Amino acid sequence: MEANFSISLNRSDEMLHESTGYTIVQIVSLVIQGIAFVLGILGNGLVIWVAGFRMARTVTTLCYLNLALADFSFLATLPFLMVSSIMKEQWPFGWFLCKLIYIVVDINLFGSVFLIAFIALDRCICVLHPVWAQNHRTVTLATKLIIVPWILALVFTLQNFIFLTTVSDNSGNVYCTFNFAPWADTPEKLLKVIITVLTSRGVIRFVIGFTMPMSIIAICYGLIAVKLSKKGMINSSRPLRVLTAVVVSFFVCWFPFQLVALLHTVWLREISLGNKYKVLAILLNLVRPLAFFNSCLNPMLYVFIGQDFRKILIHSLPASLERAMTEDSAPASDTTTKSASPHAAAELQAM
Repeated sequence: MEANFSISLNRSDEMLHESTGYTIVQIVSLVIQGIAFVLGILGNGLVIWVAGFRMARTVTTLCYLNLALADFSFLATLPFLMVSSIMKEQWPFGWFLCKLIYIVVDINLFGSVFLIAFIALDRCICVLHPVWAQNHRTVTLATKLIIVPWILALVFTLQNFIFLTTVSDNSGNVYCTFNFAPWADTPEKLLKVIITVLTSRGVIRFVIGFTMPMSIIAICYGLIAVKLSKKGMINSSRPLRVLTAVVVSFFVCWFPFQLVALLHTVWLREISLGNKYKVLAILLNLVRPLAFFNSCLNPMLYVFIGQDFRKILIHSLPASLERAMTEDSAPASDTTTKSASPHAAAELQAM
C-alpha cells in the first residue's frame, strides 16, 4: 500500500528480494492477501446486496452499506497490488491505474475509519438524545451527512493526485511512485520537498486518519456504556455488539500498519538515504496482510455477533445479515418527555 518514493532505492530493493527470509514473509503475505480478497469480495458483495436491495433503507443499513462499499472497493485493488509485489514493486498497469489504484486505497483507508466514527456518533446520539433522534434522525439526513466522510477522505488523498505517477529507472523498469523531481531543481531542494510532503502525509494518516477518529469512537463508547449501564441494558444491545466487534477488529488490524507508517515518517531521512529501508520493507510485509484482512472480517461479524451458531446454521446467510443490521423503527410520537420515554427505551433496546 505504501508507494515507493525514490527509485534510487532499487538496488537495496533488489538485494532485499534476494533474501530467503524476506521471500518467505512475502509468500505468506501474498497467501493471506489472496484469502482476504476472495472472502472479502464475496462477503462484502453479499452485504451490499442484502443492505442495498433486500432490506428497508434505514440509517443503520445505510451506514453499514457504505462501510461494505468501502471494504469492497478496497479489496478490489488487491490483485493489482499483489502482482506489483510479485514483480518486486514494478508496475505493469500504466499511469492511469497507478493513480487510480492508490487513490482508491487511500480514500478507503480514510473512509473506513471515518465511517466507523460516523456510526459510533450515530449510536451515541440515539442513546443520549432519543427524543431528538426520534424526530430528526432520518434516512434523508443521514444520506446527506454520510457524504462528509467520503469528502474528507478525498481531500486527504490529494497528495496522490498531485505527486503519484509512473517512473522508469535506468534499466527500463516502471514503478508506481511519488515523483517530486518536477518540484525541485537541485538535489537539496528535492530532499526538502520529499521530507516535507511525506512527513505531512505520515502525520495526516496517523493523526487525522487514525488517532482522531479512534478517539471520537472511544469517547462515544464511554458515553454509551455509562448510559446503558444505568439502564441495565449494556449486555442486551445487539447492534452495539456488532459495532463493538467492528471497531475492535479495525483497531487490531490497522494499528500495526499505522505504526509502521509512523515509523516511515520518523525514519524518513534515513530511508531516503537507503538506511533502514530493509527493516521497513519487512515490517510492511508483516503488517500489510493484517490490514487487508480487516476488510473481509466485517461481513462475518455482522452474521455471527448477534446470534449463536445454532440459529445461524438454521437460517440463511442473507437472513442472518438482515438480523445483524436491522434497527427497530418505532412510530412517531410527541416530543414531550412523557410520550418519548417508551420510545427512548425502545431505542436503547434496539441498539
